[in-house]
Amino acid sequence: MNRTIAVVHNAVKDSSLPDEEDVLIQVEAISNALMNLGYKPEPLPCDLDLETLKSRLIALDPLAVFNLVESLDGQGRLIHVVPAFLDALGIPYTGCPAEAIFATSHKVMAKERMKAAGLPTPDWINPVPKDMPWAGSTGFGDPDERLWIIKSLWEHASLGLEKENLVHGTVRDIHQLLSGCKPEMGGACFAEAFIEGREFNLSLLDTQDGVRVLPPAEILFQGFGPDTPRIVGYRAKWMPDSPEYHNTPRCFEFSAVDQNVLSTLETLALRCWQSFGLRGYARVDFRVDDQGRTFILEINANPCISPDAGFAAALEQAGMSYSHAVENILNQRSRPFRKN
Repeated sequence: MNRTIAVVHNAVKDSSLPDEEDVLIQVEAISNALMNLGYKPEPLPCDLDLETLKSRLIALDPLAVFNLVESLDGQGRLIHVVPAFLDALGIPYTGCPAEAIFATSHKVMAKERMKAAGLPTPDWINPVPKDMPWAGSTGFGDPDERLWIIKSLWEHASLGLEKENLVHGTVRDIHQLLSGCKPEMGGACFAEAFIEGREFNLSLLDTQDGVRVLPPAEILFQGFGPDTPRIVGYRAKWMPDSPEYHNTPRCFEFSAVDQNVLSTLETLALRCWQSFGLRGYARVDFRVDDQGRTFILEINANPCISPDAGFAAALEQAGMSYSHAVENILNQRSRPFRKN
């Protein structure tokens, strides 16, 4: 029986950022887990040359592809291209389907779908189309007088997400800022109402018995003064030499007082899974304000699964080995109708 698994990932260059380089850590961890499970992993970097990727996959004739592609040529907006390509080739792959990856990667599209499904998400200002500058409403505050955070429309890994991008102003003021989005934010950005409060991450894993919500994690903001915004930005995630990196640990311990909010988070995470047609594994990020209102910040299809990332930490809290989780993800891969 063919036991080859192609571990396809975005090619890393000398100029790649720390979040892009992290994919190599994931490749190593996944490859080791696959070997422990009796498979033969074949790491396969890819770029925009899809013809070469096709040729190499045909030569390997793998049982499946373990999809770790997070971008192509440094562009997060292309994250859905490889799974869509694999669908066209009829090659099974792990993780979320191409359609779900696209819908969650375009953050405003994701927010629009959340709103349509009755899922709570912060208000936002969308720079496109120009004649519809305001979208979304959760019914709090004055939309013309509030604090906003500027976010990249496509790029993940908290790229550009720092306290420097917190701004206060009217919709018109913010629109002028959005028109000057910097290239490092992917060339397109939007503004989201900043929610003061607690931040939670809930990881989800696909199993033969259905999707399982792993133990919730809260991000703690240690030593943050009253004038310091509580943000899990790029420095907090990817720059070990920064204070933000060391002062935003995750916590899995909660009191009985938190059980109601944790139950709400779990329900909303499952609704996100169903509404977006997720598969394999995912993570949903939340904010809960001081009035107990819950907001979905982002739905992460195929989140980082490095051994030191939040998903792996949730697995440990659940008492599940990394290899067992990889086995579940592999077993829930896509089932194509045909294979060329």
